[in-house]
Amino acid sequence: MKERKLFYTRFERFWHWAQAVLIILLLITGFTVHGTFGFLPFGKAVTLHNQLAWLLIGLTIFAIFWHLTTGQWKQYTPTMEKAAEVVCYYSRDIFKGCEHPIKKDVDRKLNPLQRITYFLLKVVLFPFQLITGLLYMYSSELGNSMEVGTVALLHTAGAFAFLAFLIVHVYLATTGETVGAHFKAMLTGWEEIEVDESA
Repeated sequence: MKERKLFYTRFERFWHWAQAVLIILLLITGFTVHGTFGFLPFGKAVTLHNQLAWLLIGLTIFAIFWHLTTGQWKQYTPTMEKAAEVVCYYSRDIFKGCEHPIKKDVDRKLNPLQRITYFLLKVVLFPFQLITGLLYMYSSELGNSMEVGTVALLHTAGAFAFLAFLIVHVYLATTGETVGAHFKAMLTGWEEIEVDESA
């Protein structure tokens, strides 16, 4: 039996889409700074990239506060329980029409693979980009061009990691019951889930 439940609060949806827009714009302006794209002149791209970075930092600080005060940080606690089954599902079983090994619920929105990925994203990649970005932003403090070049390369590597995450994230978002089911849930907040009738 299916039940319609409110999965994502207004803030979660706002945070998700605002973060997505900021990251995409940061990727575009960052690759423009590197000469990959030619949408904007170099100076404007740098200024816009820096402004977007400060907006993302502000959003992240607010999101951390929200997660800590609501207890939603628990959703991101990494676990290896059934992680192998989830890997098998996405690499093989999904193509056979098998059911997802993890039953989603409001108290357990994320499967083990998502928990591990988002945990690494929040505690490794975000801080890495923040530190390298601030070092690059204030590169006059670094001293020589070799150090600036190294920081720029590290920051660019982090950008490619974000781009890879974004591509995989969008693909996996299409693997719901329908191609648009997960997108709809992240827009409306509501999701239909299987519930145990015997419970």
